[in-house]
Amino acid sequence: MSEAQRKYLKKRKIRIVITHLFRICLLAAFIGGWELIARYNVVDPFIISSPSRIVRIIGTLDRSGELNKHVIASLYETIAGFLIATAAGSVFAIILWWSDLLRDVLEPYIITLNSLPKIALGPIIIVWMGIGKPAIIFMAVLICIIITIISMLSGFCSVDKEKIMLLKSMHANKFKILTKLILPANIPTLISVLKINVGLSWVGSIIGEYLSSREGLGYLIVYGSQIFQLDLVMASTVILCVLAGGMYAAVAILEKIVRKKFGQ
Repeated sequence: MSEAQRKYLKKRKIRIVITHLFRICLLAAFIGGWELIARYNVVDPFIISSPSRIVRIIGTLDRSGELNKHVIASLYETIAGFLIATAAGSVFAIILWWSDLLRDVLEPYIITLNSLPKIALGPIIIVWMGIGKPAIIFMAVLICIIITIISMLSGFCSVDKEKIMLLKSMHANKFKILTKLILPANIPTLISVLKINVGLSWVGSIIGEYLSSREGLGYLIVYGSQIFQLDLVMASTVILCVLAGGMYAAVAILEKIVRKKFGQ
């Protein structure tokens, strides 16, 4: 390793450490400022709660056993919707890439479905699937799957046409082109879709819990707002942020593994 490379790596490590320190300091300042504003009644604590009150309500939920029940319910619904939507959307995108005619026929309908507010279908989903986990998972899938199809299909169609022609000149069939060129070239697209779907799957599961659930973080948020216990609402929101951040971190780790393995 040359001296220039060594200096570059050292500078990069220092930058990463400084970035993490600034992030920690920013979070600490936000939490500390929030606590002080609530404690000295700059803003009514009933409206904004406070970090200490949120910690107390989380502790109460944990001791009663309610915390695990609601967290596990939301995690199950979100992860199921996330995985189903990503897998099904990717497969459907492959089918549309494979058939130009089918893509031309269905593309306007897919765009229309993407622009439709999915929450408007909530009452219909409840009638179809009843109240419970299947309806919530279906809502999460519905919110994620269209954007998965559009993003993956766009990635498939943007692969260099000259590379495709080269493979065709070597008598490669469509399956070979798909497996040897299209899919490997779209690993970054898939990772981007996973990152997007982390947020969308949580949106879907929480909306589903708003509409039809007796457990989960969405249910806690609705219940807390109904009884005007905003500490419970804020505590549920904080837990939701932590879980969503954890899922995103898992995808980021997967991205590093994939990039290292495939040299992307």
